This record gives sequence, structure tokens and C-alpha cells, in this order.
Amino acid sequence: MPLVSRTRFFTAAALAAALLAPVSGARAADTINVLLDQAKIVQLPPGTSTIVVGNPVVVDVTMLKGENKVVITGKGFGETNLIAVDARGEALGESVIRVAAGEKHLIVQRGLERESYHCDPRCQPTVSLGDATKFLGEAIGQVSARNGAASSAPR
Repeated sequence: MPLVSRTRFFTAAALAAALLAPVSGARAADTINVLLDQAKIVQLPPGTSTIVVGNPVVVDVTMLKGENKVVITGKGFGETNLIAVDARGEALGESVIRVAAGEKHLIVQRGLERESYHCDPRCQPTVSLGDATKFLGEAIGQVSARNGAASSAPR
């Protein structure tokens, strides 16, 4: 690579690094990965008294009393943030939370219609936000019928 090209490359790389660096010395937010319909326990910064969730449609967060920990449950696909705040209202830390499907989750797209399946070892219909209304109704109906049959069975 000629010297001029090398200089341009390193200049461009330095500029990109400067643009991506956190502002005013703040450290970048940690990323917490959670699977859809799964829970994860996460340690909070010391002194946390309140938590703020950016989008409660993506995750449910429950603070454990006296533990300085939270339980994060993936409710919908996507990304949101969690901010830990002390008693004075000062932010102690922030994390990005990403919710994704597990390896055994299969999504079938048929035009505009979507269907979700859980595959372990056979693929079975499952209920997920964003599924087609007809598919969702049929899956919920089958689950309800199965649960009704199980609860009325003699013991």
C-alpha cells in the first residue's frame, strides 16, 4: 500500500474511533443478552434504589429486595436500556438489553404472515408477538384445550 493511501487509511480509522468513542469520558453501556421468554438475574451497581426501563414491552425487570439484583425477563424481540439510579436521582450505570430468539426458535414468514415454532426435537407452534392473528388464535386455542383436558383428568 503506498504511503499516501496508508496515511489516509489511518487518518480515517482514527476519525472513526473518535466518533464512536463515548462522550465526556463516560464509559459505554454494558450489553445484557436475554432470550425471549427466559429470565436472567443481573447484579446492580451498589447504592441502586430505582431502576428505569426504556421499553417495558421488550423486557420485564423486577428488583429483588435487599439483594441489589434484578430479574430480567425477555418479553419481546428487540433492544432497550436499563438505568440504575441512586436515592438522590443520580444515574449509577446503564446497560443495553437485547432480546433474541433461542437457537431452537424458528420463525416462518409466509408473505406478510408470520408463524413461530419451538423446535426441540420436533417443531411445535408457539405464541410470539408479531405472529399472524389466525395462527396465534389457533395456537392459543390448542394450548387452552390441552390445559383444559389436563385439569379435568381424574387424579
